[in-house]
Amino acid sequence: MPSLPETLNSDVKKNQVVDDCCGVIDAEVADKGGLSGFAIKAGYAAVKGIKPGFVRHVVHDLLPEFSAALDPIFQEAKSKGAPVSAHFSANASRVADALLTITDEKSKRSTSGVVKGTYERLRGTAKKNVEAAVPRLGKLVEKHTN
Repeated sequence: MPSLPETLNSDVKKNQVVDDCCGVIDAEVADKGGLSGFAIKAGYAAVKGIKPGFVRHVVHDLLPEFSAALDPIFQEAKSKGAPVSAHFSANASRVADALLTITDEKSKRSTSGVVKGTYERLRGTAKKNVEAAVPRLGKLVEKHTN
């Protein structure tokens, strides 16, 4: 069984996976409401305003690390014969921790004050927001690995 990084980062699939990831991010941001949703939407707009294609570029660059971090959870689902989306949802906290470990490190090394500041302001609620995105993420992974 191929690893998640091998599958998602293949020349054949990577661009579509990145497009779908950007779609998940856009949908998750659009779904946010209330004051925290306003902050998330404003922060996302600020980061996207840095330059056109910034989010897509970041997703493209992070996909190898994200897919490697998620591979153990993906392999668990496959070895149990469980649907990936259901297994990811059942392990939403682990999925969020795996992804946030990577973004925390990237944020620390960022040279962009806007990116760094926005990430720091939103980091307190990040785990909750990433966990909320796990069902969409699980479906995305299922789509590209079946």
